[in-house]
Amino acid sequence: MESFNSARRDLLKFGGMGLAAAAATLPASAYAAPKSAIKASSGIFDVRSYGATGDGKTVDTPAINRAIEAAAGAGGGTVLFPAGTYLCFSIRLKSHVDLFLSQGSTILAADSPLPGQTTGYNGGTYDAAEPKTSYDAYQDYGHNHWHNSLIWGEDIHDVGITGPGLIYGKGLSFGAGPGRPPGAPPRPPRPAGAPVRQYVPRKRGDYPMYQAEQAGVGNKAIALKNCRNVIFRDFSILKGGHFGLLLTGVDNLTIDNLKIDTDRDGMDIDCCKNVHVSNCTVNSPWDDGICPKSSFALGYNRATENMTITNCYVTGTYELGTVLDGTFKKFAADAHVYRTGRIKCGTESNGGFKNITISNCVFDGCHGLALESEDGALCEDITISNITQRDVYESPIFFRLGARLRGPKGTGDQSTVVGTLQRVLVDNFVSYNNESRVCSILSGIPGHDIKDIKLSNVYIQHQGGDYANLVNVVPPENVEKYPDPGMFGPMPAQGFFFRHVSNLELSHVEVAPMNPDPRPSFYLQEVNRADFIAVTAPTNPPAFHFNKVTDLRVLLSRAAKDTQMESADNKTL
Repeated sequence: MESFNSARRDLLKFGGMGLAAAAATLPASAYAAPKSAIKASSGIFDVRSYGATGDGKTVDTPAINRAIEAAAGAGGGTVLFPAGTYLCFSIRLKSHVDLFLSQGSTILAADSPLPGQTTGYNGGTYDAAEPKTSYDAYQDYGHNHWHNSLIWGEDIHDVGITGPGLIYGKGLSFGAGPGRPPGAPPRPPRPAGAPVRQYVPRKRGDYPMYQAEQAGVGNKAIALKNCRNVIFRDFSILKGGHFGLLLTGVDNLTIDNLKIDTDRDGMDIDCCKNVHVSNCTVNSPWDDGICPKSSFALGYNRATENMTITNCYVTGTYELGTVLDGTFKKFAADAHVYRTGRIKCGTESNGGFKNITISNCVFDGCHGLALESEDGALCEDITISNITQRDVYESPIFFRLGARLRGPKGTGDQSTVVGTLQRVLVDNFVSYNNESRVCSILSGIPGHDIKDIKLSNVYIQHQGGDYANLVNVVPPENVEKYPDPGMFGPMPAQGFFFRHVSNLELSHVEVAPMNPDPRPSFYLQEVNRADFIAVTAPTNPPAFHFNKVTDLRVLLSRAAKDTQMESADNKTL
């Protein structure tokens, strides 16, 4: 008993580390004490004590869920995963319970059923998706369901997943088309004579065609709905299904020091309040990296607000798994991948984005930063600072106010009308070696301007090239089209394209082509009140093109002489 008391004193001594971290310091003799005594004193619930094997072959879900139930029934505690591989279907989180993934531990997503099958290769299924609702049509299938996930919780609070272990979503669906991302390698042929239900490709890089809508299929690594006081810290996700994290209506949320190496979205933070994302690395070549959203998935409009994203690295340039294993193997230049990997607010945007800061983040080999209000969102009061980008494929900066309006129609608070995009500040922003075909774009739609935008201390160095055939291009409005920079086609500007913008200010902004580019650096169309202060850009061709622009000033700039005009239509400067 003395050894147990000594272990208990060690737990108190290491209290600042957290119970789970302290558990790793327990001597073996402590585990020889009665299990009930250990649980009562330390609040640690070892999944092996409830029957989990960690051998990577036995389905350990029942044992893990028993451990979670025991911790919740005891008033809360830490469910400990020692080193090992835990093959699982749906793990159900409970209030006041933390999952601690020890170094060397892996939660491995068991194989989902293939089309036409009732169980997966491992003989089980994921929890059923929730029944359809009248508002399912306003979001993609994955956004409307949470239970069909590897780890999920609903209406719970004071919960977390921490520790340096790994969540490997091997058996999850991508949720796209036939269950594979665009550009995924072809599925290898089934060996002659092998039973269909027993053949599932086993190696990383093989992509079983799991259908997300099929009963028993899991398509998310972690999903939470209507929760509060949540902490995710220190673990890694490999191949997270449609979403590594799908968090909807989650308030008081902390996401810190995660590494996500995946084939769809890294993390979707949807209709959440008081959110802090920090120190995360996300490699997501086929979809977005860190993606705040405000969908209609809860059945009503709810904003994502009071949010900080800081000290994060997002990329879409590395082959799946090579960020986690440290080899950082880049895709071949001709590989058929999107290299998306960015930070983006949207596209689901019914409820809005308010009071958001994005700071100290690095974009590498991916698309640029995007703010999108397409479904009625009030996208406002946002600051973006200290951003570096290298090898961006489209639009270092993309702000879009559009009218897809995917949401309820009619009257009242829940009706979907054109939203706003206003009061956005961008400061200390550098982009190097970005492709030049699609420049930075800030575009509203007729009758609905983007408003009150300030860009300062911005340096855009792009590849440039012979784009003379684009000088006279008139980009389509595409008012209702899915928003992405490529929606407008190639652009008539090499630096920035502004359309339907009011109250615009650029100060200490430079556009620097690496090769001569015949397009103007700044193209303004239907812009009211624009100030350009200390702006630098090539003057041959002229740096500015104005079309239906009013209340314009250019001051102290190397791009053009000091100018003040009440209106300018089809003019260059």
